[in-house]
Amino acid sequence: MRLEETPSPNHDERRHKADLLVLHYTGMQSGEAALDRMRDPDSKVSAHYMVWEDGRIARLVDESRRAWHAGLSSWQGDDDLNSRSIGIEIVNGGHDFPLPGGHLPPYPDVQIDRVIELARAILARHAILPSRIVAHSDIAPTRKIDPGEHFPWARLAQAGIGLWPEEASGAGCVWMGGDPGGLNRQLGIIGYNISDVTAALRAFQRRFLPDAITGMADARTLRRLAQVSEAYSAASSPQA
Repeated sequence: MRLEETPSPNHDERRHKADLLVLHYTGMQSGEAALDRMRDPDSKVSAHYMVWEDGRIARLVDESRRAWHAGLSSWQGDDDLNSRSIGIEIVNGGHDFPLPGGHLPPYPDVQIDRVIELARAILARHAILPSRIVAHSDIAPTRKIDPGEHFPWARLAQAGIGLWPEEASGAGCVWMGGDPGGLNRQLGIIGYNISDVTAALRAFQRRFLPDAITGMADARTLRRLAQVSEAYSAASSPQA
């Protein structure tokens, strides 16, 4: 795998071993603008890697160092996620720079192929559980929405990157009306910070129900939540 060395000055010492992989979109007008920003010492932001639309991979920060990409965030009870994670920025304008007509810009196949290749290489070097391969929106649900509902998580899971249980039909609906804490508990099992439950639920939907980002716990969302929380509970166990 060929890497373009484009070092950023924005990094410091890790306080923890890397056990989390965080995927972002750049959300800027171009990859050049994103790269310039991550290499600007005044910006105080960076990531370990950036993947261009044509599949080129830029390395900005060595994996042994703490890049500054996660911000104020948490997952599965952990914070200081910059110290715990490897960050990949994927060049895509996202919600800030949509296509004419308002559609989100696609992720080209070659770009996703390289993200998969890069992620596999990272997973070979670090003990990262499938339940700790996350979106920026997962770990910062009140602040972030990247890499967006148009990101192909199912395709990554098919390649062994993360989890994507197939959505079940209505027969498996789990009604939580008699268990007010059930929704919160299942969001927490997956890893979400539930200090703002509506934001956490939207982040969950953006990841696992990308055509239904309402922030509401309807029957379909509850069914999907039960299914995903079960998969994450199994994947987070020492035997997984």
